[in-house]
Amino acid sequence: MHKLWINMNNKQGNNKGTGARANSSRPSSNKPKPAMQKRAQGPKKVKTTTKVAEVATDKVEKKPNQAPKRPKVKDEIRLNKYIANSGACSRRDADIYIQSGNVKVNGIPVTEMGYMVKPGDVVNFDGATLIPEKKEYILLNKPKNFTTALDEGQEFRNVLELVKGSTTSKIGAVGRMDKNTTGLLLFTNDTDMIRKFALPNQKSSKIYQVSLDKNLKFEDLEKISKGLVLDGHRVYIEEVSYIENEAKSEIGLKLKSSNVKVVRAIFEHFKYDVLRIDRVAFAGLTKKNLPRGNWRMLTEQEIINLKNM
Repeated sequence: MHKLWINMNNKQGNNKGTGARANSSRPSSNKPKPAMQKRAQGPKKVKTTTKVAEVATDKVEKKPNQAPKRPKVKDEIRLNKYIANSGACSRRDADIYIQSGNVKVNGIPVTEMGYMVKPGDVVNFDGATLIPEKKEYILLNKPKNFTTALDEGQEFRNVLELVKGSTTSKIGAVGRMDKNTTGLLLFTNDTDMIRKFALPNQKSSKIYQVSLDKNLKFEDLEKISKGLVLDGHRVYIEEVSYIENEAKSEIGLKLKSSNVKVVRAIFEHFKYDVLRIDRVAFAGLTKKNLPRGNWRMLTEQEIINLKNM
């Protein structure tokens, strides 16, 4: 169990013979029996074999009036998304411009919905050439009393204030954090990545240090390690342990959910009050060399790792 805390600190049938004799040249005076007559007609057609052949044929045959699919090119992007990413307008409005013929790709008007833009294509939108927005990825070690919510009133400030000087792009937080939760929080203008990490079946792990109002009983720790059901949803725990050289109220928890409310609900389910939650690892990213309240840009390799999760 100490291993978790170390990680938190550092980062068809057989064929039958015909039965014919070898020397069968002598003609027979007897009429062939019914069974032999059937055999003379040739082998039966196996329906299952025919069906399989038909199915296989359907897969390769080209249906009438069906346009061939253009092979997908790496880093292709839908035209409406390309326009939205450039900041010109929303995807919905971009669709209207496309349908009206006000969008050109490489000098040719495009009205096809779902058209894919390839790297190097020049997109002209309503008379102006668009420059796609560069994707930005910023990691913050969030302090207390800052929130991702926009309706908490004037008492608590928004986390965007802490990364204000990082980029001129419009970025958003990946996931949510309340005012009391501290630790790693990722910001980006990559909407695909924001949606990806919001999915319940996403595969990246997060590690939290949780401070409770009292020592966690060993039997409760064992129950948590087996997972539990909260509000009708199964919560899977990758690892849970006491933190080495700390009180039994300091717990390390590893799971895939990026929803901090789930972390709090796990311990409240067993009648513990959660005093503090600190996210010390997020999808392979750690707090190493990142003091509380500071931010840094992700490296190219870190971005690749996140996209491959």
